[in-house]
Amino acid sequence: MNNTPRTLALGAGIVGRAAAWDLDRRGHHVTLADVDGELVVAAAAAMGLEHAVADAADQSAMATMLQGYDAVISAVPYSYGATLASAAISAGCHYFDFGGNPTIVKEQLQMNTAAESAGVAIVPDCGLAPGVANVIAKGLIAEAGDTPIDSVQIRVGCLPQNPLGTLNYQLAFYPGGLINEYAEPCEVIAGGVATTVEPLTRFEHVDWEGWGPLEAFSTAGGTSTMCQDFEGSVAELEYKTLRYPGHGAIFAAMRELGLFETEPRPVSGISPRSMLLDLLHENLPSGGPDVVLVRVELSAGEETLTVEIEDVDDGSFSALARTTAFPATALCDLIVRDSVPFRGCAAMSSAAPAGPLLDELRRAGIATVRR
Repeated sequence: MNNTPRTLALGAGIVGRAAAWDLDRRGHHVTLADVDGELVVAAAAAMGLEHAVADAADQSAMATMLQGYDAVISAVPYSYGATLASAAISAGCHYFDFGGNPTIVKEQLQMNTAAESAGVAIVPDCGLAPGVANVIAKGLIAEAGDTPIDSVQIRVGCLPQNPLGTLNYQLAFYPGGLINEYAEPCEVIAGGVATTVEPLTRFEHVDWEGWGPLEAFSTAGGTSTMCQDFEGSVAELEYKTLRYPGHGAIFAAMRELGLFETEPRPVSGISPRSMLLDLLHENLPSGGPDVVLVRVELSAGEETLTVEIEDVDDGSFSALARTTAFPATALCDLIVRDSVPFRGCAAMSSAAPAGPLLDELRRAGIATVRR
């Protein structure tokens, strides 16, 4: 590779655009790609970048396209994650995505041998949570050394700075990912054993100066592969989503009523989830200033270590776009420039060393605070 990596940002939504911008800032030769030609032309032109029309569903075409790149960051729906990772391996191209769906991530992890043979890094779960929150947690576990770890607790939320409506929420991305987090089993470690709990349960009150009071509850995907990685060595490990009070109970009621079900109803022929997604997309506010809050707390004996992130909309990109895209772009840059030697397939928490990654994020304006 020459001194200017060629990197494809796949997906011209808010996260894909933020990724393309940060890669360009880092000195990459960036192409922004999307299946929507009109969208990608406008988005790329606004940033002075090259553009391409690409269909993530066409694995063969993607494998051919990726042969011209050193790396690709995928900001398209997680359902394409396994086929895109396979296409990247075929092309000899590093691959990063934002994951969030344990089933897809498990498919990707089975490609480890193929990725190692191809000399590439395949890294899912590269966003906020799963992503940098897990890297922070793993860094704290490493700091604890041989001290028995009683608990690792991860709390993350993207919240509107000015909440509106009964749900006190605004859409930050298409709601399919949100409902997936609220519908799937949640992986935890309890009593040293990896297990699952139901989503939208285990509510707790959370104080956060300037933004609280908040609530936290169990959601899927946030622990990434950590429950498998630390089963038997950590007594308790859990991820919960932060929201304004009352939000979780409303969605729990929707789940109880069957509104998350995907099968069409026998009389109407309508899938409840598809209808719910349409209504959320149509009626929830979006685009207002947001804040991202991260709190990772490790308890070991008499000692408690806490690391927090509080990131707000900077006027150019939302806090969610920044804190989702920039961890992936930071790791991509470290790997393509050989500052991080990882090759193979692993979730971000296993591929990214905490120190270098958090240093890169500080340079991008995303700071961690120890308490």
